[in-house]
Amino acid sequence: MTRRPRQAPPEPDAISEAEAAAELARLAAEIAHHDRAYHQRDAPEITDAAYDALRARNAAIEARFPALVRPDSPSHRVGAAPEGGFAKLRHAQPMLSLDNVFDPEGFAEFAARVRRFLGLAAGAPLRLVGEPKIDGLSINLTYEHGKFTRGATRGDGAEGEDVTANLRTIKSVPQRLRGPAPALIEIRGEVFMTKADFLALNAAQEKAGERLFANPRNAAAGSLRQLDPRITASRPLSLFAYAIGEASEAPATTHSGYLDRLRAWGFAVNPLSRLLADEAEAAAFQAGMAAGRAGLDYDIDGVVYKIDDLALQQRLGFVGRAPRWATAWKFPAEQATTVLRAIRLQVGRTGALTPVAELEPVNVGGVLVSRASLHNEDEIARKDVRIGDTVLIQRAGDVIPQVVAVVTERPRGTENFVFPDHCPVCGSLALRPPGEVVRRCTGGLICPAQVVERLIHFASRPAFDIDGMGDKTVAEFHAAGWLSGPADIFRLAAREAEIAAREGWGALSARNLVRAIEARRTIPLDRFIYALGIRRIGERNARLLARHYARFPDWRAQMLAATTVGSEAREALGSILGIGPAIAEELADFFCEPRNVETLDELAALLDIVPAARGAEADSAVAGKTVVFTGTLETMTRPEAKARAEALGANVTESVSKKTDFVVVGADPGSKARKAQELGLRVLTEAEWRALAQMT
Repeated sequence: MTRRPRQAPPEPDAISEAEAAAELARLAAEIAHHDRAYHQRDAPEITDAAYDALRARNAAIEARFPALVRPDSPSHRVGAAPEGGFAKLRHAQPMLSLDNVFDPEGFAEFAARVRRFLGLAAGAPLRLVGEPKIDGLSINLTYEHGKFTRGATRGDGAEGEDVTANLRTIKSVPQRLRGPAPALIEIRGEVFMTKADFLALNAAQEKAGERLFANPRNAAAGSLRQLDPRITASRPLSLFAYAIGEASEAPATTHSGYLDRLRAWGFAVNPLSRLLADEAEAAAFQAGMAAGRAGLDYDIDGVVYKIDDLALQQRLGFVGRAPRWATAWKFPAEQATTVLRAIRLQVGRTGALTPVAELEPVNVGGVLVSRASLHNEDEIARKDVRIGDTVLIQRAGDVIPQVVAVVTERPRGTENFVFPDHCPVCGSLALRPPGEVVRRCTGGLICPAQVVERLIHFASRPAFDIDGMGDKTVAEFHAAGWLSGPADIFRLAAREAEIAAREGWGALSARNLVRAIEARRTIPLDRFIYALGIRRIGERNARLLARHYARFPDWRAQMLAATTVGSEAREALGSILGIGPAIAEELADFFCEPRNVETLDELAALLDIVPAARGAEADSAVAGKTVVFTGTLETMTRPEAKARAEALGANVTESVSKKTDFVVVGADPGSKARKAQELGLRVLTEAEWRALAQMT
């Protein structure tokens, strides 16, 4: 029998908008799962390369369809929220992640984006620093007047676990900086374990009858996160320092100069780090690192490249979760073959039915993999995946592994998977609209899986951050009939005695849960908006909305007004930079549903919803102001100007209205400048804008 060739997943530039929405949903679920496995449980299920491949595909699709960026998009997240057991410690500056590239073409595009943003010529030199990317646990060390005062894991990027006592036991963490230092400085680095120390530790663990660690990264993370510092002290941990967070004064003008300062202060800096004149030297450095990787006494999964000039780094700033001035060039993914034993369906918060392959467990790069995403029914058909097949899987970081392909020789007795037309949880009809690839349960709020997932999202770390309201607790209380909507969470105090009487609880744990809930009755507007789980409203878009509308009553009123197509409120919503018409439509659809508005008002009666904190940007002359840029700017590119305005707390929109505060006019401004004059708005020249934005 002649088998038809299996098709590879379509490239991001070859899929429809409906297919892109489905693919982003799949990627968000997979990446979230693996983030929890890696950052919370220190037990990754897939390789970094496979994880990076998922993130890269997600970023590529979002770049092509920016209006489809989801509320739970991986581009809005860094790591995962810290688990209980340690006190929480907020970083003075967020610990963000890095975007990744995987080949010379990707690296060349990174350099091209930097030049475009800065308005540099295509051949303008870019001096870089290359640093081997250590596979360990990121930490943040705070020094005050040269003395080490506290240290934390990265956690969710804004807040991590306070592991100060454990960090003090690591010999390569200086307790006091040598020589002059800023009054306050956050120094970032990676705690890791060498391969030799890892093998010795596992030998000792085996001799003592204790659990063995899967790889050096897990061993380092598990050792640092011991509740007893004496255990950490007994483990052979090392540290390489490489980055800076908050600082009361700049310690250097270049990144290479900062690395020299770190060495002078007494830190170990990776001796393989190199100052590179251009991309050609970076490519040669990458090839050398890949060739010599196996001979190193520690694991690396790529090389981090940073723009050396710190002034340029400041101009470039950040986008989403990552800096524009750095990227990680990763090594190729690891693969393995195994048998696909079954396919089961997961029902998500929006009703999407996602097929997951149950695999014969296989070790891929030191991690045991037992399941992989199959994305959707079209993906199963494209790859001709059947139950019983031997499949090639690819592992990447913290996300569910991918089934890359089916091994050519197919055994007898394999079974085709028939996608159901009813929800496996509630039995409601599961429909696939024409032109879309995702089949969704139509049960809505009557589907337990959807209700539970929405409640889990509401209580999650980036939303209300309610300690003790994790997946299991939400599912348990929903099954007991106590939770049918988010407002019910704030009525659980009346059930404290009932909670305490449940198996596995007790008076203390019930009291702690009630206290955690009560502590979240005051919530910033941006987190409240995110918690609602409105499709395509992630953390970043929630912050944009909160900053633009400032107060909950104003946001609610304007969203209701925006339900009318063509209204001024709808036009203003769609013109917010980063929102756009498609996301505005999702918001309008949410407010068109009476049950959603009822839930919103029910919550508002129980909570104190406060304007989102602005932090340092509150002192800016443009904080809270609405700014429009038009025409060609001479001293900066339009993206740089917009990024600077947003960093100062301004609301940047694409259209001029009577609510616009400033219109910044460059050369050949066009209709926006004319409309600004007609409305009597304040028009600024580029020089006046630079002075107002403190860029002179």
